[in-house]
Amino acid sequence: MPSSRRDFLHQSTHLAAGLGLSATLPELGRSVAPSDTIRIGLIGVNNMGWADLTSMLKNAGAVCVALCDVDSNVLKKRSDELEKQTGKKVTLYNDFRKLIDDKTVDAVIVGTPDHWHCLPAVYACQAGKDVYVEKPLATTIEECDLIVAAAKRYNRIVQVGQWQRSGPHWKAALDYVQSGKIGRVRSVKTWAFMNYGKEFPPRPNEPVPAGVDYDMWLGPAPGRPFNRNRFHGTFRYYWDYAGGLMTDWGAHMIDIALWGMNVTAPNSVVATGGKFGFPDQDGDTPDTMQVVYDYGNFSILWEQSLGTMRGPYDRDHGVAFIGNLGTVVIDRSKWEVLPEVEQGRYLVPAQPIQYGSGRDLDSHTRNFLECIRSRQQPNCPAEVGRNVALHSHLGNIAYRTGKKLTWHNDQGGIVGDTSAQALTKAHYRAPWVLPKLS
Repeated sequence: MPSSRRDFLHQSTHLAAGLGLSATLPELGRSVAPSDTIRIGLIGVNNMGWADLTSMLKNAGAVCVALCDVDSNVLKKRSDELEKQTGKKVTLYNDFRKLIDDKTVDAVIVGTPDHWHCLPAVYACQAGKDVYVEKPLATTIEECDLIVAAAKRYNRIVQVGQWQRSGPHWKAALDYVQSGKIGRVRSVKTWAFMNYGKEFPPRPNEPVPAGVDYDMWLGPAPGRPFNRNRFHGTFRYYWDYAGGLMTDWGAHMIDIALWGMNVTAPNSVVATGGKFGFPDQDGDTPDTMQVVYDYGNFSILWEQSLGTMRGPYDRDHGVAFIGNLGTVVIDRSKWEVLPEVEQGRYLVPAQPIQYGSGRDLDSHTRNFLECIRSRQQPNCPAEVGRNVALHSHLGNIAYRTGKKLTWHNDQGGIVGDTSAQALTKAHYRAPWVLPKLS
């Protein structure tokens, strides 16, 4: 199983290109009734958006009918790949609103940069379409709450791309934690140590590349000259569009901690960090950061490091539940129990390492399609995406303000700090505004 997002995207894209979509269909040959066909439109066709679509099309009855991107170069490349793999042309758009208005589209994948998650997701719900939206759910807590409200108001299926939620080995590990076998859990560690980001020097602004609708790419984000560092994959290292490693990998790993401990919000948050490893690199977000979330009788720690791989327990990413009798450590490939030892004996029985299947994304997209048909809630509904995004955003706000934050969940706000509370709100560039729910 690839350990990093980059490795995952590289392998999944090359697998689809090398074998062809039809060769990877596990349900190939199973007929479906026309009424069970789900017609998919993809908004944001690069990277994870493409990986999500590729995964979805492995399922019988899932067809792509439309693609949308503000970069016509990427849009043509993907449409050509899709036609070669499926033998069918699809409708192409450069404005996501036109794709959402397309009556042939049943479900929408939102695979855009983070600052473009909220508006397409809400508009799609309002148009009666189900939504698979990449994580983090949105760039602010206010936007996350709006997506949750839209899913409920319009009775839509919304699946957030935190695909560990559909991985059997993750659930097995958490079942073990919740069984009480490792005793009282007093702390949970979550982390991502990613070896990319070593080479990210500042670059001069330049003319907008041909074929790119840059004003549309910016959308609700602040107006700025085009800079290649802020475009495509590396957008995530600027506060204008995303939240760095915290909202990238943190949205996955912290989610597992919340799931295992059955909590939705912290009492308080404190953070420290900075651009310690590569102080001259471009970007706003820290390469090094630790965040502590307090829940009264246990804590969750998030730790991130760009440019290094040797994380806790010698894993570049993972979650560790630390109990009185032992520790359960989980990552995308496996989980294991590390017993405490007392007077020469294990306090919890040792067991072999348990491995995952490496197909969590496929399970997650299949769950989305199944829930579209059944109208049951998916494995990672909007509320779950909102709860982990809340943690990621509070961690970043604590870092940016340098303050310990107290969160009042019932009131949905940061207590006693108006400047920090302002960072929980969306501040859109005109003419874009937050939608009103009818």
